[in-house]
Amino acid sequence: MSDDTPDSLIPYDEIVQEALRAVVGRVLGSVEQTGGTLPGTHHFYITFKTGAVGVDVPNSLRERFPDEMTIVLQNKFWDLNVTETGFSVGLSFNQTPSKLVIPFSAITAFVDPAVDFGLQFQASVDDNEPTEHEDAENDGSGDAEQDGTSDIGQTEDGSNVVTVDFGRKK
Repeated sequence: MSDDTPDSLIPYDEIVQEALRAVVGRVLGSVEQTGGTLPGTHHFYITFKTGAVGVDVPNSLRERFPDEMTIVLQNKFWDLNVTETGFSVGLSFNQTPSKLVIPFSAITAFVDPAVDFGLQFQASVDDNEPTEHEDAENDGSGDAEQDGTSDIGQTEDGSNVVTVDFGRKK
């Protein structure tokens, strides 16, 4: 007998990733239904691959963040529109209004620091490690606590971070 785990013919990792991304859609959908008002002190850090299929961001942001970008939904955002496959939102960067379109499949992390909740997703098979990047610092995120959000999945305070990694075999 062998200690090697057999390759699964059922794509469990893809099914779980899709289900967890649906959590993001459901949360954003509930915010959309309230007219874009976040309950209590909730706010979201959303990290996504800027080069992923279906992502539409202004060229100036794509140049500044060629691989990955983190946005904050807290006080100053507008026109949140959530679909089955992703969302669009208006944000301001350096006093310039911008519309971003982000498919759920492009999201690599979702964090609500108000309640120590986070989800981290696998990057596509072609990506090994995400490159270091600055936070997008969209206007209006000044009230958000920014400590600890860049190390999603590696918190020492016991916060509720879910990381799913099935260790794909190549």
